[in-house]
Amino acid sequence: MAQQILILDFGSQYTQLIARRVRELNVYCEIHPFNHVPPITPNIKGVILSGSPCSVREANAPDVDLKQFGEIPVLGVCYGAQLIAHKSGGAVAPSQIREYGRAKLTTVNHHNELLKEISLDSQVWMSHADTITSIPDQFEIIASTSSVKVAAFHLKGEKVYGIQFHPEVTHSLEGKNLLRNFVVHICGCAQDWTPDQFVESTVADLKRKLGSDKVVMALSGGVDSTVAAMLIHKAINKNLYCIFVDNGLLRKGEFEQVLHSYQGMGLNIKGVDAKDKFYAALKGLSEPEAKRKAIGKTFIDVFDEEAHALTDVKWLGQGTIYPDVIESVSVKGPSATIKSHHNVGGLPEKMKMKVVEPLNTLFKDEVRLVGKTLGIDPLILGRHPFPGPGLGIRILGDVNADKVRVLQEVDAIFIGALRSHNLYERVWQAGAVLLPVYSVGVMGDERTYEQVAALRAVVSVDGMTADWAHLPHEFLSEVSSDIINKVKGVNRVVYDISSKPPATIEWE
Repeated sequence: MAQQILILDFGSQYTQLIARRVRELNVYCEIHPFNHVPPITPNIKGVILSGSPCSVREANAPDVDLKQFGEIPVLGVCYGAQLIAHKSGGAVAPSQIREYGRAKLTTVNHHNELLKEISLDSQVWMSHADTITSIPDQFEIIASTSSVKVAAFHLKGEKVYGIQFHPEVTHSLEGKNLLRNFVVHICGCAQDWTPDQFVESTVADLKRKLGSDKVVMALSGGVDSTVAAMLIHKAINKNLYCIFVDNGLLRKGEFEQVLHSYQGMGLNIKGVDAKDKFYAALKGLSEPEAKRKAIGKTFIDVFDEEAHALTDVKWLGQGTIYPDVIESVSVKGPSATIKSHHNVGGLPEKMKMKVVEPLNTLFKDEVRLVGKTLGIDPLILGRHPFPGPGLGIRILGDVNADKVRVLQEVDAIFIGALRSHNLYERVWQAGAVLLPVYSVGVMGDERTYEQVAALRAVVSVDGMTADWAHLPHEFLSEVSSDIINKVKGVNRVVYDISSKPPATIEWE
């Protein structure tokens, strides 16, 4: 088993970031709820206790038995540090002054392994309502700020540390160095968890798990399902049966383009034209959730029918990635159900198959790196995220084939222009929305009364938050003119300058 760092989640908004930073050091790590600690096996080389919105002074504060870790190094971050201090006989009290935002380390013990090469005056990010006011005699203070005396501590003679700032956020300028000190120098991790190593070990695991069994998988043309399919394909070759469904809600020409790409990759794939079934299911529906459910149910029905045409298929392949898994696990309970909007949610239950998810330990950026190692076309790996319900939730109100055609034309002009102006890769996600609004226009000497299209482009890291993309005015002017001149049915174009939050990326 690969070496790993165990991260215990106490409910912090930053826990995923800790994992991302550790992974960036080429060290494997897993996040587990504090109240569901996995068995402590020899491959666990260190434990990180996350922050939390809770206080250790609360009656039912999140807690963990530190003794179970034995001599394994432990690093407490914010709440994790306060928990270590509190359980060891130290004092934690409400902060007397605001301790949120940037701060500078005014003292640093450079002789301590955790703080080697961390600068005096290094900027760190504070975010806590409580503070450690005293520590037991067996502890030593190894860093302070002007307002936080115990910014970092060390349990003498043990590999147990606590810090009251967040090294995982970019505002802590040398935070990655501190995590490297802990993970590499203190825990002794080898930094050998790379995309190449992941592909090699995952394919070997899949061969053992699947043997000569058959696997069926739905492909969407997106990054996750494509990379997952290629890993399974490397393990079992033609025993993987891929199905790509045209739901009539894809981008212009996408069904043919993606199908062609997959065949060029050697995948055993069948394309299914089910447009009419989806349009029939959507007829008369205008409420967003009703449309999503209709699209989801129809997809399951179509996929199930195609899968049952195959014989002796035992496994369902899915492109589930690590954030899907993490978001579905509550720190208050044992549930580990994949979130319902996963685009093939509901299939395993209906089809009574075992599930294989080769990417369920990877973050999105790691999936792309693995895809690069597998030699997948950069055009597929660099594709913007696209919603499972497709254009069905970018057409506000009811959906029909004619509205899809109009939106596909608008979208094709917008996305094509982003590519030709070298703006596509600067944007995290982009698309067009067809509004149920008609406006008066003039074309030539004629009055028009046609629909309004909204363009949406955002910059983001992971989609959890997003800012609207500040595209050049000249570019927007050119795209608007192109759409109005070339797309019959649209006579006005607007640009969405809302950020998330409070808006969402998709309009529905």
